[in-house]
Amino acid sequence: MVFAILFPGQGSQFRGMGKDAFQSYPGLTQFACDLLGYDLVALCRDNPDDMLARTEYTQPALYTVNALQMFERVRREYRPADCYLGHSLGEYNALLAAGVFDFETGLRLVKKRGELMAAASGGGMTAVMNTPASRLFDILGQDGIEGLDVAGFNTDTQLVIAGPVDALRAAHAALKERGIRFAPLRVSAPFHSRYMEPARAEFERYLKEFTFAEPAADVVANVTGRPYEAGAMVSTLSQQLVEPVRWTDSVRHLLARDPQFACEEVGGKSLLRMVEKIRTSEVPVPVPVPVPVSG
Repeated sequence: MVFAILFPGQGSQFRGMGKDAFQSYPGLTQFACDLLGYDLVALCRDNPDDMLARTEYTQPALYTVNALQMFERVRREYRPADCYLGHSLGEYNALLAAGVFDFETGLRLVKKRGELMAAASGGGMTAVMNTPASRLFDILGQDGIEGLDVAGFNTDTQLVIAGPVDALRAAHAALKERGIRFAPLRVSAPFHSRYMEPARAEFERYLKEFTFAEPAADVVANVTGRPYEAGAMVSTLSQQLVEPVRWTDSVRHLLARDPQFACEEVGGKSLLRMVEKIRTSEVPVPVPVPVPVSG
């Protein structure tokens, strides 16, 4: 039976996270604090001024906590994974677990990634429930709403759209009028959309300063929903900023490989719930191409 380990991304952070992990790995914890230039333990423990909700702090904090929890899992000699998956930021922990880079390199990458994403502004993201992308295309087209991209395919009953604030407000009104449930996300910019292109270009330049190993086990990429291809690390990680998170396709890849595959989530259960929804879905919803919702 195929066994996969899942790593959550931004949105899974909470005050008090990492307490046990920090105590178990004081040396790595201090190293992370020194590299980041602030007290990561105090940040996670106290969350002053809701700093954990700020992308430039959220991403290094989550990466570090996920990594330390994974190190503890390995230390206890739990079953090794055949495959790793991470949701957005969590993909960096999946790559770390597969030996693509070391802890320090990963932390430097997510620190830069968080800073670039935090610098973006002028938009947001919204989760839309029980509405296939094809239906969403129709609705927004009917109301003349342009400029939104599909930023994530979480399950067959939940996708995420991203774009400018005015376009999102118009989309909210259109969805409300039709009785469609939606939930604005607490993010500062339209991540995983065309609007992150400046950040993508700068991050690609930064990524080229590093050397990456090939994964020791399959890592399913958000961008493709398939395992990383040889030599594609820089392009895939940079494209992740502007492409949707294809979580549904990623899980379906595992289902095609082994319909009974087992999985474990590091630090939570939100991704496990998504996996079960996808696993029990009777009819796969095709991913539309292209992914922009309109305009």
